[in-house]
Amino acid sequence: MAETSTAIDKQLTLTSPPQPILPLDLIIEILCRLPVKLLLQLRCVSKLWNSFITDRKFANKHLRMSTTHRIQGVTYSLFSYNSMLTSYQLNCLFTRRVTTNVTKLKYRFNNCNKPNIVGSCNGFLCVAFSNYSIVLWNPSINKFKELPLIQKSQGITNLTFSFGYDSLTDNYKVIVVLQYTDVKVHTLGTHFWKTIQEFPFGVMPVEKSGKFVSGRINWLASTDLRLQSPRFIVSFDLRKESYEKVLPPDGVDVCNLSLSVLRDCLSIFAGHHDIWVMKEYGIQESWTKLFTISNMPSPNSSVSFTKAAYIFEDDQVLLESEGNLNFVIYDSKNGTFRFPSFQIIAPDVCVESLISPCF
Repeated sequence: MAETSTAIDKQLTLTSPPQPILPLDLIIEILCRLPVKLLLQLRCVSKLWNSFITDRKFANKHLRMSTTHRIQGVTYSLFSYNSMLTSYQLNCLFTRRVTTNVTKLKYRFNNCNKPNIVGSCNGFLCVAFSNYSIVLWNPSINKFKELPLIQKSQGITNLTFSFGYDSLTDNYKVIVVLQYTDVKVHTLGTHFWKTIQEFPFGVMPVEKSGKFVSGRINWLASTDLRLQSPRFIVSFDLRKESYEKVLPPDGVDVCNLSLSVLRDCLSIFAGHHDIWVMKEYGIQESWTKLFTISNMPSPNSSVSFTKAAYIFEDDQVLLESEGNLNFVIYDSKNGTFRFPSFQIIAPDVCVESLISPCF
């Protein structure tokens, strides 16, 4: 009986149709639509899978194709006993506890050398420390690269950092404005900083960092650093390394503006209430008012909002505020406010990606 069973098993094995094998191109197309966390786990399937999941061309394609389901994250500084920078998922703002999926930057620093997140692009965070060292970090894959030190004269203490991507060369650039006028550019993969044309139009950047959108760095600038001085936007083309003016919407309070990027568009927050986005970059007429934020009810009616940090798919808005409340979530559909279950320090929003800063 056992011999008969064995014979049948062999016959079934011989007559069973072979398992279908998908073409490699189709496998790659499928993988490009998967989240980063799963792809990192799939690297152990085989050496072949590991080779193309870690390939830069695949990482770029994954970034392009995963637009509809990228998981956004808010990053912030957390000074604990080991003084590390950590990142948390954005959906933690709607829960009662912080997600346990925490990524720590393995670059050591201390309370005397505090970090400041000065920009994000394609999953990278540009982190500038108080000793003027700069690190590019991708928290999704937890890889970082320390950039060459900036050569500067003694006594120069005011530095404005910005970070962006040049699609023509498929590379990243960090821009530093020293003492409001001198400008240096570092291209990732090189070992030096290049001095370029001074900050233009006789104005100075008034925020700690510029905002990257549409291949350009954008700074809010003014001839005077006092709070109530008129402001406009200075744009720097990363490809041409040239400057232009970008005009704000007509009729806004140009003495009370902050700059951000919302839904891949340049955005301004005007008068602590109005959120505008530039639908077509560089076209003043394309400025569109998305929302007007209503006043908060008591006892928080005196809270002043400074920036719109993120807009969720359901049109809830993450607002940065002054005072004891770092963040407030505003529901634009019914005009109500919610307070996140935990508050965030030095926040920024970035996407998940597989791209490594270690060229």
